[in-house]
Amino acid sequence: MGAIMKFNRRRIREALLVALVVTGVAPAWRSDAGSVGAATADGAGETRPPAAPDSLRFAVIGDSGSGSRAQYEVGRQLFGSLSVFPYEFVLMLGDNIYGPERPQDFVQKFERPYQPILDRKVAFYAALGNHDDPNQRFYQPFNMNGKRFYTFEKHNVRFFALDSNYMDKDQQAWLERELEAARSKWTIAFFHHPIYSSGARHGSEVDLRAIVEPLFIEHGVDVVFAGHEHFYERLKPQKGVHYFTSGSAGKLRAGNIRRGPLTAKGFDADYSYLLVEVDGDNLHFQALSRQGKLVDSGTIQASQAATAPAGEGRTR
Repeated sequence: MGAIMKFNRRRIREALLVALVVTGVAPAWRSDAGSVGAATADGAGETRPPAAPDSLRFAVIGDSGSGSRAQYEVGRQLFGSLSVFPYEFVLMLGDNIYGPERPQDFVQKFERPYQPILDRKVAFYAALGNHDDPNQRFYQPFNMNGKRFYTFEKHNVRFFALDSNYMDKDQQAWLERELEAARSKWTIAFFHHPIYSSGARHGSEVDLRAIVEPLFIEHGVDVVFAGHEHFYERLKPQKGVHYFTSGSAGKLRAGNIRRGPLTAKGFDADYSYLLVEVDGDNLHFQALSRQGKLVDSGTIQASQAATAPAGEGRTR
């Protein structure tokens, strides 16, 4: 009897996972976060409004999928920011789901923390982290369309989601080809492992840097977002490229930044996320803590490399 029950439970789990992958909808499970519950609007804190009415706006979160109370608190604040800074989509920088990846884990560690944001039809675009099962690329709400790496265009910005876990020859060739074809004013890459970092735990991923940095420089990549380090850091521009680390939406490594020649601004005292606005030649950014405190902000100007107007929504 015990063997039969175990078999039936396994078949049920398999069926639920198939339903999750195919439909992107998981059943309603109780969250271990308990009284934290789903995110609600608790106010925008020190979120600043957009600089222009017709700009492109998005949020950035990294290392988010812990299912912890802190993740839910960041989710509430991120939703609060939406009322002042109406972003269109969210970039996820990897480690999207820590630990088990059963259907109920996607609920607890993604759907419930961000439910009000998802209800507003805000899209999420994910990159894979070292704690992620590659099969996440089939989970519809992550918008990876079955691909480990992909590119899409919004307004005058071309985005590149990379798999920094395995930068094989196929991905390198694809990246070079797609960067060569890009004609947007702005080029933004996002992936998990930072190639520049002041983190004491991990630091810069120099092997990855040796592969991708020459391509970034040659093809005029403007901005790079990475996670992995559980804090926020804005690096001083490196060879004309602006680098951000935002890996504290669900995990925090307090006091881990070794401030030195790389660091323009660091915040490792609390969980945080980024809001970004692209308005013509200007990219405005603001980093906020889970308490809604503004911890960094500024403006980056686009390079002059773009040669043609961009399209909208094309994904490759």
